Amino acid sequence: MNNVILVGRLTQNPEIIEVDENKKVTSVILAVNRNFKNAEGIYESDFIRCILWNSVAATTTEYCHVGDVIGVKGRLQSSKYEDENKKVHFVTDVIAERVTFLSTNKKIDVNNENK
Repeated sequence: MNNVILVGRLTQNPEIIEVDENKKVTSVILAVNRNFKNAEGIYESDFIRCILWNSVAATTTEYCHVGDVIGVKGRLQSSKYEDENKKVHFVTDVIAERVTFLSTNKKIDVNNENK
């Protein structure tokens, strides 16, 4: 079972990209606080890229801005690529299936219609 649930703050304003006539996408970086303090007594954050498609992408872009808190339910997706020096890099993203706006003016829960 591949399920991920995150709650964090947007690190930038989402921007929609139309990849096809009927497909829209945006990627957002969520700053997610860890639930423990480091040796200096400070909570650290992880910065996690989430990919949002179609209506989830459009609605999130319309209503959310940098600093807003959102909840993301989705799945992990891994990929790899080779750079110009033939070094292989692995990337893991969260593919959002549902986004809940927690600190915006609008309380909206958005589902992705294309899973």
